[in-house]
Amino acid sequence: MISRLTTSDVAEKLKAISNIEDPFLLTCMEDDRKGIVNLAVKKRRELEKDLAAREKFNEMSIYENRLRKEGFSLIAGIDEVGRGPLAGPVVAASVILPEGFFLKGLNDSKQIPKNKLEAFAEYIKSKAVAIGIGVIDSAEIDEINIYQAAKKAMNISVARLSVNPDYLLIDAMKLSAPYPQESIIKGDSASISIAAASIIAKVARDRMMIEFGIQFPQYKFEKNAGYGTPEHLAALKECGPSPLHRKSFAPVKEYITVK
Repeated sequence: MISRLTTSDVAEKLKAISNIEDPFLLTCMEDDRKGIVNLAVKKRRELEKDLAAREKFNEMSIYENRLRKEGFSLIAGIDEVGRGPLAGPVVAASVILPEGFFLKGLNDSKQIPKNKLEAFAEYIKSKAVAIGIGVIDSAEIDEINIYQAAKKAMNISVARLSVNPDYLLIDAMKLSAPYPQESIIKGDSASISIAAASIIAKVARDRMMIEFGIQFPQYKFEKNAGYGTPEHLAALKECGPSPLHRKSFAPVKEYITVK
């Protein structure tokens, strides 16, 4: 009987519960002791959060599940990061996840706390069937425009996969790669494969910008990732553009002849 259990005993038993309708959890919710009820309420909230995360993951697996039923197995999710910054490359990633993959909290990289991105990326790398990365630098972005640069980076990332995919799920883009494909608007929050690619691409680009921050400390690239923060714009006005700046982008081109 629960009345014979101490608060510590109950806390220990609650740790092992994974079902929100578990009879012991429900009994604790109705206990006369406030401490027991508080433990049960906390556990129920944890389980509700876990359930919501799994439901979200299942919703984001719809494309992959449908394609597997159609006979596809090497499904590559493709996304890019770095279209908007004033400096640095655009980086794309292609990721093929194995069947049965699960990562609690997987989502568009912009929705994931910065302190979790690295851990998410490492987990994806440890489980992925294959990962490919494509990078287009600022000089080429200026030459061919950011849209074409993003597309080229994506095509490169597909070509660099260690196995050939049999289907592509792409975030809002059509590619020239020789595989059947589907373009998904806001795909990084609709497909687990595209979400995984967005995380891999973002972490890879962030690491590059940290290194560039060491080379060009005045722009604080390690903090702003090349985006036009007030601090970055002030440095751009004072020092002019660096070799990493996209000279076809406003306001960078306004300062090309300043210094």
